[in-house]
Amino acid sequence: NSHRFLETYYAAAGIGAILNPLNFRLSPQELGYILRDSHARWLLANARFAPLVEATLEQDNPVEGVLWMEGTPELALRVSQMGYEEALESNSGQDFLPEPALHDQVAHLYYTSGTTGRPKGVMLTHQNVCVHALGTIAELNLTDRDVWAHVAAMFHLADAWATFAITWVGGRHVMVPQFEAEAVLHTIQRERVTISNLIPTMLNLMVKHPRAGQYDYSSLRAILSGGAPIAPEVVRSIVEVFGCEYIQTYGMTETSPYLTLSILKEHLRGLPPGEQLRFKARTGRPFIAVELQVVDEAGQPVPPDDTTVGEIWVRGQTVTPGYWNLPEETRKAFHQGWLKTGDLAVVDREGYVNIVDRKKDMILTGGENVYSTEVENVLYMHPKVLEAAVFGVPDEKWGEAVKAAVVLRQGETATQEEIISFCKERLAHYKCPKSVDFLEELPKTGSGKITKKALRDPYWIGQSKRVH
Repeated sequence: NSHRFLETYYAAAGIGAILNPLNFRLSPQELGYILRDSHARWLLANARFAPLVEATLEQDNPVEGVLWMEGTPELALRVSQMGYEEALESNSGQDFLPEPALHDQVAHLYYTSGTTGRPKGVMLTHQNVCVHALGTIAELNLTDRDVWAHVAAMFHLADAWATFAITWVGGRHVMVPQFEAEAVLHTIQRERVTISNLIPTMLNLMVKHPRAGQYDYSSLRAILSGGAPIAPEVVRSIVEVFGCEYIQTYGMTETSPYLTLSILKEHLRGLPPGEQLRFKARTGRPFIAVELQVVDEAGQPVPPDDTTVGEIWVRGQTVTPGYWNLPEETRKAFHQGWLKTGDLAVVDREGYVNIVDRKKDMILTGGENVYSTEVENVLYMHPKVLEAAVFGVPDEKWGEAVKAAVVLRQGETATQEEIISFCKERLAHYKCPKSVDFLEELPKTGSGKITKKALRDPYWIGQSKRVH
């Protein structure tokens, strides 16, 4: 996170280019695929990621040059290189007229883990980005008095939207290059931060820090959090420590991202504190810029009884037009203009939605999405593995942890450490199993399909939250 990263969001739009933020936790192989698929021409990077850049660019890709945003490492790359200050100096004094942007032109590409194991490029247009930013300004009452701390990674939409909304109202940006719980607590006090978005893992570490009570948070008016489930008790502790409003969020890369916010409706603010907490911990009511409905298998809205489960469908001007060069994936994702989220939820009579399960086998670990198929594909590459299934299990620190169940080939032996190490060489570490069970066989249906439910359910007995 840096002010130079913020600048790139505006610079790319100014020259009519598409910006493709990259997760530095991905492996060189994963990054190489994204560069090729997106036809990326320039790679902008911090010098601290020089080894990752070097390993990534050793593969075939269309990149023509690297712009070093912080520092200028001495690397023998096959492409041209330029430092940030050098780029400014070489172009100093030149006139610049921004390229006019059309509302339906693609502004950003965000790659998400694909259900088939390959990342998919989510296209967001200038309209998507602008309408979402305006929506957050209205929903959160953002003004020039606000100070936003960029604590969550700016390559994630959970934080990236604020590069626009906060700037447009004349607010102030505070950059947090790397998360460390006490450093963030100190930053809130020193910079008089008013609002920020934090993933639950970060919040948990901050709230439970032994010196959390020693800092001044009087400037804070709101903390947003999403990307992982949260319990009412945790919301209570957040409010007690920081003394500000807590807002649970839910969204997707495909929706720019917000779909719901747990902001209390005015008539609910008179409820007893315990009842208010129940609403604050829910997934939330629809974001101002989208239409949202929870539908049954026939595509009909479910009753608002907080019991009947359906799938969340959404539409609106913040919803992606589709996936980059994947027309069939795009077609499958929509039904008569509605984006099918794959998230199962209930809705109450106040219109507040609560997610109860995932339709797909996606794991939410520390605010990151992990698709089981992607991890399984890597496990099947191991010469000793016969069968594999990956699923999420409860984890106090990460919300969910990635777990693998493996059947080895006859006569083979392997250790948990060996399997995990194999995955870490090929995947971002957050996608890798934290633990591995070795089984004689995996449970299957009559048709031979592995039943992950039978593997997963024993770990979720007694759990009040089941998002996996």
